[in-house]
Amino acid sequence: MNTDVFAALASPVRREILNLLLVGPQPVNAIAAHFDMRRPSVSEHLRVLRDAGLVSEQRDGRHRFYELRPGPLYEVRDWLTPYERFWRARLRSLRELLDRDQSPADQSSAPSSTDPASVGGAPRYPAPADHAPVDPQPDQLPADSLPTKPLDDND
Repeated sequence: MNTDVFAALASPVRREILNLLLVGPQPVNAIAAHFDMRRPSVSEHLRVLRDAGLVSEQRDGRHRFYELRPGPLYEVRDWLTPYERFWRARLRSLRELLDRDQSPADQSSAPSSTDPASVGGAPRYPAPADHAPVDPQPDQLPADSLPTKPLDDND
């Protein structure tokens, strides 16, 4: 996996540019209009994204259009998958432990003033997601993008 991808994704500006390109190819001026910086600075961010393989550039006369290339993002996702599984398993174990430790006496109808659940009606602990993160819709990705396979909790 190309480490330039992680360096490119480290910048919030570059991540926002990728978000803008989810809707389709955009001219550099339209991308630059979303930021409070000069166009050469935006062009430098686009160059970093292009060098990392995250965007492609096409010229049409004097105009440059940039398009999202999701391939490297799939590589990042594939690299992160084992860590996601690790944390899902840990959160599932924590949920089971907390559910086991909660006795009927703990579930009185009047929460104590020191109970975190009584503040703003917030739950005592967040439940982990029971499903994989949602992949982008097929119509949001270029036709030549890689197929995705949702994660299984058992993976």
